Amino acid sequence: MAKITRQGSTALFPVPAVLVTCGVERPNIITLAWAGTVCSQPPMVGIGVRPERHSHHLLREVGEFVVNLPPADLVAAVNRCGTVSGRDYDKFDLCGLTAAPASQVRVPLIAECPIHLECIVRQTLSLGTHDLFLGEVVAVQADEALVSATGGIAYHRANLLCYLAGQYRAMGERLKI
Repeated sequence: MAKITRQGSTALFPVPAVLVTCGVERPNIITLAWAGTVCSQPPMVGIGVRPERHSHHLLREVGEFVVNLPPADLVAAVNRCGTVSGRDYDKFDLCGLTAAPASQVRVPLIAECPIHLECIVRQTLSLGTHDLFLGEVVAVQADEALVSATGGIAYHRANLLCYLAGQYRAMGERLKI
């Protein structure tokens, strides 16, 4: 098949669409698509955040965050949290979301999300337009309804979101191999 070549870009899709909570005194929510697993032992995730974002300061100040995995029915809240600043709005109130205590970090999680990764910032790298916050996952919380018979998390039952070249999508069906 013939190929085209383009200038280098952020063309790795799909990516998870996540709601990251940060801050303690006045917690904030930032919508991110630049998030992913970076290490298995210790378990670590990376999130890319622009330095001018309100959440960037909170991440540096507190050194903790929670990656909340939203279901497809929260797509309007996910989008809204990504289009307004926490400097101007309380995004929990604005989007009708509930802050709930995390188990290992001071930052709250979002109760309406079925899965949460509680993280402690271990390193921050300045990369250009974004800084990469590397967080060690110190706890994972999941709704009891998602726990499988073997004790694992049945992620496929959470109806999670992903981001694909400017569009939100629900995760699809499992493919047979």
